[in-house]
Amino acid sequence: MSQIVAIKRPRYRLYIDESGDHTYKLLDDPSHRYLAILGVWMRQQDEYLAFADNLERFKREIFGPRPDKPVILHRSDIINRRGPFGLLCQESVEKNFNAGLLNVIEQAKFKMVCVMIDKRSHLKHYASPFHPYHYCLTAMLDRYSGWLNYKNTVGDVLAESRGREEDLQLCEAYRRVYESGTLMFGHDHHQRALTSKDIKLKPKIANIAGLQLADILAYPVRQAMQLDMGAIQDPGENFGKRIYEVAKEKFNIKDWKGQVEGYGKVWL
Repeated sequence: MSQIVAIKRPRYRLYIDESGDHTYKLLDDPSHRYLAILGVWMRQQDEYLAFADNLERFKREIFGPRPDKPVILHRSDIINRRGPFGLLCQESVEKNFNAGLLNVIEQAKFKMVCVMIDKRSHLKHYASPFHPYHYCLTAMLDRYSGWLNYKNTVGDVLAESRGREEDLQLCEAYRRVYESGTLMFGHDHHQRALTSKDIKLKPKIANIAGLQLADILAYPVRQAMQLDMGAIQDPGENFGKRIYEVAKEKFNIKDWKGQVEGYGKVWL
């Protein structure tokens, strides 16, 4: 009598962070006009563990062992040299930090999607505009679930906690997609792919490697997409551009065409 062996599918997790704000204020200022939601996903059993170990090893090499107060990568703190990142005022430390961070990103195995919305244009077109963060999240989930279904696998979603009210709204927005679908796909598209009807939320202090990666990538990818669209002036050479050059090979694509637009880069 033959036995049917159940094949355990690999599981993935999508980590999300944003660059910009979700309000409809100061929309003539490019720093407020555009909101970008960046997501990265990795296979949990091996790819993510290897990345998390590599990230912690990198941080120990730069900052030393800190078991009770781990260094958490946050772009704003790094740029402003706050907390442990004050060490980066030393040129030699900064050089090693930059090289090490680029190496960690390059070695990591992940897929990346960045969804950007022009809030000023959106506000002009709709009398009752969508919440920009939730609108971007919907587009992100469409791509993530699409990739999972295409690969015949499953996954869940983890985002950074942003405050009690914001978290409640985010949970409701995610649940609507899971239960009712989107303008592009029905609920079955998402329920086949997503293992949970609820989004997972963790604070920055939880030291989640995937959220730190999304945090580091969100602004450089947003800036590169704005430059591609002619939405901002070129700021000149900066470290963010070097990050983008390493990370751009990780964009989600349409496999048989190698198409990034609409799959890895999404404009709303």
